[in-house]
Amino acid sequence: MRILVVSPGERPSVREICGDLASMQAVTGGPIQALYPFDAPVALVCHEEGKLLGLPLNRALYDEETGAVYDVITGTFFLCGAPPEAEDFTSLTEEQLRRFSIRFARPEIFFLADGRLTVLREKGGA
Repeated sequence: MRILVVSPGERPSVREICGDLASMQAVTGGPIQALYPFDAPVALVCHEEGKLLGLPLNRALYDEETGAVYDVITGTFFLCGAPPEAEDFTSLTEEQLRRFSIRFARPEIFFLADGRLTVLREKGGA
């Protein structure tokens, strides 16, 4: 399965893995959960207990209409295909790899300012 891996402080990378649970858990470092925050049939697979374990903040998820941050993914996560008719995850298409490589190209820096979470994107890239 061809996936896009996004690690804290790094640019995304394309990786080929088996589609089994052990391979997916090896990428995230533990038990997984799938989120579906995009308008495309793509799953964001992350460590299920990442926030509880205090894994490093990685990338923010933004409300499409307002641009406001509504969640932050912790630890390494990956994106894979999640067609509605399929029972299993699938490889990302070339278009999905391109789109989400651009979307997650720049690592983000997180800090509290006046009691609010502030997100800064690294300069350069997309």
